[in-house]
Amino acid sequence: MRELATIARHAGTVLAGQLAVMAFGVTDTIVAGRFSSDALAALSVASAVFVSVYVSLMGVLQALLPIWAEQHGKGETTAIGASFRQSLYLAFGFTALGMLVLVFPDTLLAWTEVPESMQADVRAYLMIVGWALPSAMFFRLYTTLNQALGHPQLVTWLQVGALVLKVPLSIWFTFGGWGIEAQGAAGCAWATLLVDYAIAILAVILMRRQKLYVPLQLWQRMEAPDWRRLGAFLRLGVPAGLSILVEVTSFTLVALFVARQGALAAASHQIAANLAAVCYMVPLSLGIAISARVSWWRGAGNEAQAQALAWLGVKIALVSGLVLSGSLLVARHAIPHVYTADPGVIALTSALLLWVALYHAADSIQCVCIFLLRCWRVTVAPLVVYCSLLWGGGLGGGYWLAYKNEATSAYWSTNPTPFWIGSAIALALVAILFVFLLRKVLQAHK
Repeated sequence: MRELATIARHAGTVLAGQLAVMAFGVTDTIVAGRFSSDALAALSVASAVFVSVYVSLMGVLQALLPIWAEQHGKGETTAIGASFRQSLYLAFGFTALGMLVLVFPDTLLAWTEVPESMQADVRAYLMIVGWALPSAMFFRLYTTLNQALGHPQLVTWLQVGALVLKVPLSIWFTFGGWGIEAQGAAGCAWATLLVDYAIAILAVILMRRQKLYVPLQLWQRMEAPDWRRLGAFLRLGVPAGLSILVEVTSFTLVALFVARQGALAAASHQIAANLAAVCYMVPLSLGIAISARVSWWRGAGNEAQAQALAWLGVKIALVSGLVLSGSLLVARHAIPHVYTADPGVIALTSALLLWVALYHAADSIQCVCIFLLRCWRVTVAPLVVYCSLLWGGGLGGGYWLAYKNEATSAYWSTNPTPFWIGSAIALALVAILFVFLLRKVLQAHK
């Protein structure tokens, strides 16, 4: 019970912060939707690209959590500081890569056949958030460090404070006023840029002044790149980041393929995707909290306790996933009204939420499992599963149903439903395979 309480406090704190971050997207979706359906459609496409890039790179850095948590369990505090300084090299390299994609998106937009009418707005949004990426990546390192130490409170306060700033800025820049012209979806991007740099600067100040970080000796002279350590980071982080890339792109690329169906389909899909992403914050927070605690016990040399907590995490993920899925089903007719007043968008979104509910039930289990597998440094097998099922079965299957199958394409070529069907079924298979893989890994380490 003591461990359950520890995990609950950690997960609850992380969840509060993650929901604040997700509220960025909810805010932008509502603000853009109230501005115009065209702005919401452009936001749907642009945010899909940004999220694909950001979350994939974030996954590389997030994968460092078990390393730092194990060092914390061993009491190697100064080693954490040295490791953190080396991780800055990793963050710098991947930030540069991500900026290239976001600031120069023309090839991607052409490949996914985003309509010409949307491309100017999408391009403007991506260029702005591209310049926000350095601050966002540094803050992700700061977040991962705090989660590994079991002290996510400061991160959560910063994230909640950022939301308080984000909401009025998004409204102001999108609709204009007080000397600023209405900018539509690009206004949401400007708000994101300002908020991201604000919390990154505050994170640096906290790292300088808070006693929590003193034992880590973070503020030492930067060492030269330790290629052996960076290689270890890459062996863990790159497969993890690629796994998240596959997972996220199987989810977000749908927005690009749906864009050709018109503003109604794109707007409805954006709302459904936003709700699925909000629900995802629950298993994400559980995965972070449980994996940090599991890695701490592994660092302390108690493998039995680590494995017991791992299975407890899977059970919690199952229960929470079913509860949230049931809530979506019950409220599926009421929720769309929060986002839009367009009756067509409301009707289509209500229908999509049936599949979003199934999607989340599977998503909850697989999310916690993949965090736990990283505690035992298992990252390549999940990547293979993701590529096969999420890209091949989910995204590919949905595309086939929508555009390549004569029996279904006549109706579904103007409807996002086949993409949600394919993704939900594929993710359910992923969840089953991950549970069996986790069982096999734990048996091998007894």
